[in-house]
Amino acid sequence: MIAALFVKIDGVYSECDNVDLWDIERDAREYDGPYPIVGHPPCSLWCRLAYSIQASTNLKVGQDEGMFESCLSNVRKYGGIIEHPSRTLAWKKFGIRTPPINGGWIEADNYGGYTCHIEQYWHGHLALKPTWLYACKVHCLPDLKWNMCVDDTQRNPVGLIEHPTKEKRIKNTIDDNKIYLSGYEASKTPRAFRDILIDTARSVYGTRCNYCNVWDNRLGNHHLMTCLNWRSKFYISD
Repeated sequence: MIAALFVKIDGVYSECDNVDLWDIERDAREYDGPYPIVGHPPCSLWCRLAYSIQASTNLKVGQDEGMFESCLSNVRKYGGIIEHPSRTLAWKKFGIRTPPINGGWIEADNYGGYTCHIEQYWHGHLALKPTWLYACKVHCLPDLKWNMCVDDTQRNPVGLIEHPTKEKRIKNTIDDNKIYLSGYEASKTPRAFRDILIDTARSVYGTRCNYCNVWDNRLGNHHLMTCLNWRSKFYISD
């Protein structure tokens, strides 16, 4: 069993067995274990547009009523993985290192966490959707598609307008060889990406190391740092 925090009760996680769903109505901030988590804390007050939102509303940057902080606390306590937009202000606020844009997992903090930069397009999203991940207490970090973009043409084969007009917000439209997504479509988690996040969270319970074939339910992050096969493939030092 794992817990999926800050998700829609009728979204893609509802299709999965052994996933405890926590949405806004249930108030995911109240989650207190015991399962590993997949976290999707709201990002509007942490993302690149946070200062624009602050200027036009009474909402202050980072003042999300404790949603991100509670999610981070749970992933550090019970293990699992959380996702947020790339360049999120939450990473700096809570002392998480900035991941390299060309991919690869790095040590994130003093809590045994790891972080990386990925683009969800390569895992099923219609838009590029650059994303930062933070994982803690997992036994095996996922082998993702790193640095897939060669040039701007490949980098954004599908464009995303973050604030389309009302007319374009009604439905997806195609213009100039780009797909303009509604806010709902932009926020959706692709099933392939969901499965990666779930498998990562479930590995907290124990798994076989994919890189040296050792099996132990106590592998955890310490093993990853001592596994030479893993380090040679993923680890990026200072």
